[in-house]
Amino acid sequence: MRLLIVEDEKRLAMSLAGGLAAEGFAVDVVHDGLEGLHRAAEGAYDLVVLDIMLPGMNGYRVCAALRAAGHEMPILMLTAKDGEYDEAEGLDTGADDYLTKPFSYVVLVARIRALLRRRGGGSGSPVVTVGSLRMDTAARRVHLGSAEITLTTKEFAVLEQLVLRSGQVVSKADILEHVWDFAYDGDPNIVEVYVSALRRKLGAAAIRTVRGAGYRLEAL
Repeated sequence: MRLLIVEDEKRLAMSLAGGLAAEGFAVDVVHDGLEGLHRAAEGAYDLVVLDIMLPGMNGYRVCAALRAAGHEMPILMLTAKDGEYDEAEGLDTGADDYLTKPFSYVVLVARIRALLRRRGGGSGSPVVTVGSLRMDTAARRVHLGSAEITLTTKEFAVLEQLVLRSGQVVSKADILEHVWDFAYDGDPNIVEVYVSALRRKLGAAAIRTVRGAGYRLEAL
């Protein structure tokens, strides 16, 4: 999943980005409200972590502008303020959740995962099953039948894109966009490397290449 962090406290922003990247997210960071609005409006983000007190344009206005333009990605607002009025104002502008600084990193990750599950609809269960393959997106564990499959962070993230859209063709560009961050300018064939690694671990028939279109996860 691809996240955008809009936070002017650079040390906090980079700390969050590093932690979330280790969790398997692709993360972009900006430190200004206007730039955050532009990036969120132009990029295909699954969720935005948005500070309220920002230079250029505050978080309330960024959130309201995104909603007015029809952007529906979940928005988690961060603020040093505390109080019912501030929370109500944030939610009234279209935010999906609200976290007051200082906050627990564990709680932040849990809120992000909950918002992403909610966006996907259904029961919100973090466990997705495709045939005999079972992926727990909260615990970051994968089982094939009764055997647990050990995956690297990037392998898990690539597989997650295929599992969440099982039966559909997922393009290489789409995987790059959601698993690697905005700044990635390396070889796009890196996706093939990770797909090959997944085939070795799950079986060659697990992921089908649809020539000229992308990859599709097959039920095992």
